[in-house]
Amino acid sequence: MNTNALMDIGLLALLTAAKLAAPVLITALVVGFAISLIQSITQIQEVTLSFVPKAAAVAIVLLITGHWMISEMVDFTNALFQKIPSLLSGA
Repeated sequence: MNTNALMDIGLLALLTAAKLAAPVLITALVVGFAISLIQSITQIQEVTLSFVPKAAAVAIVLLITGHWMISEMVDFTNALFQKIPSLLSGA
């Protein structure tokens, strides 16, 4: 296995991880910002007020995008398994 193949696998793994994490992270960011804005306007500083809506929004996003995430991971894994013969032969 040469370094180029290893770098390609690493790049694909990082891109797949970023693609899978993006919906959850963006949702948590947007909901957290909105709740934080509401808290600063109303001056209510309750910890559970920011945690519960964020957790609910992330759960909803996982329910909506879960099938897509699993299919992306299966595609990535299948692509890795298909590369095994070329990696072992050194071509």
